[in-house]
Amino acid sequence: MHKHTKGILAFSAVALLAGCEGSGPNTQNGAVSGGVLGAIAGGIIGNNSGGHNAVGGALIGGAIGAIAGGTIGNSIDHQNGTIYGSERAATSNIVVEQVPPMPPAPQEAVPPPPGPGAVWIPGYYAYNGQAYVWYGGHWESPPAPYAVYVQPHWAYRHGGYLFIRGYWRT
Repeated sequence: MHKHTKGILAFSAVALLAGCEGSGPNTQNGAVSGGVLGAIAGGIIGNNSGGHNAVGGALIGGAIGAIAGGTIGNSIDHQNGTIYGSERAATSNIVVEQVPPMPPAPQEAVPPPPGPGAVWIPGYYAYNGQAYVWYGGHWESPPAPYAVYVQPHWAYRHGGYLFIRGYWRT
């Protein structure tokens, strides 16, 4: 494989995954899983091709798998309203001069917990830079027994209001 092709593939993967605003755990897990599976498949295909180039096939397959897995994982994170593991990870790049008024929250029926230790995460509105989007409540297992869920909120920083998504404080 040409050295420029390797560099372009690596740069593309890093640029795509670094540009996923609000990347959560599914984005990261998808990129890793996709990269591993793509490398395995690419290595097998490369080895069985006429050039018997397993390493080249693994590099191409790994890069393509990481991009595809990260993209799918990012989509899942945005659909689920992912809860982040720290305030830093939950901090968005959405800054406004004045907090937009939030619509009234719909009533939610809380189903029984799926098991012991599950924590009800109430539904919430997340601001996407243009409008509020509603994410319904759900049960979730804390990442640690002592973790406390912090609701999404606005925080005043550096002359503007910054939207912080929900996260676990450990």
